[in-house]
Amino acid sequence: MKKKVIIILSLLLVAVCTTVGWGFANGAFNPAGMSPSEYKIGIPYYEAMQSDKPAIVLFYTDWCGYCKKFMPKFKIINKLYKDDFNFVMLNGEAENNQKLVSEVALTGLPTLYIFDPKYDNRVHLNNGIYMDLKKLRAELDRYLMIREKLDSAQGCTCTEPQK
Repeated sequence: MKKKVIIILSLLLVAVCTTVGWGFANGAFNPAGMSPSEYKIGIPYYEAMQSDKPAIVLFYTDWCGYCKKFMPKFKIINKLYKDDFNFVMLNGEAENNQKLVSEVALTGLPTLYIFDPKYDNRVHLNNGIYMDLKKLRAELDRYLMIREKLDSAQGCTCTEPQK
């Protein structure tokens, strides 16, 4: 009887360790067990759209498992890029967000966009890169590089070439 209890407890321990290890390996471990709305990252959408700074807009729902898994990455991105981007979180099911959800043709969650009010531009970030922090950072850095070139071009006092 004692052997059976030890075997059962050992199997249970292996199962728990495997599950927790898988969560860490995939960057999916959410130690606080928090829903996305509990993170309170960023500023209101209307405030971000009044700024010249581009915004990273996250569409989420609290019931979405992928949204929950993504939130620790979103928190890291917020810390790394808080000087370059405004951060906005929008619940995709909230009644007051339905017009914008319809405009961007939201089809899955989580969904990340870069909204740039200065250039009236919206860029959808591919959800295949969300869990890979290195790839996500590469895309954000690429956008900032392009935006810097646009800013430089706008400051240019060039004239039209003469014909």
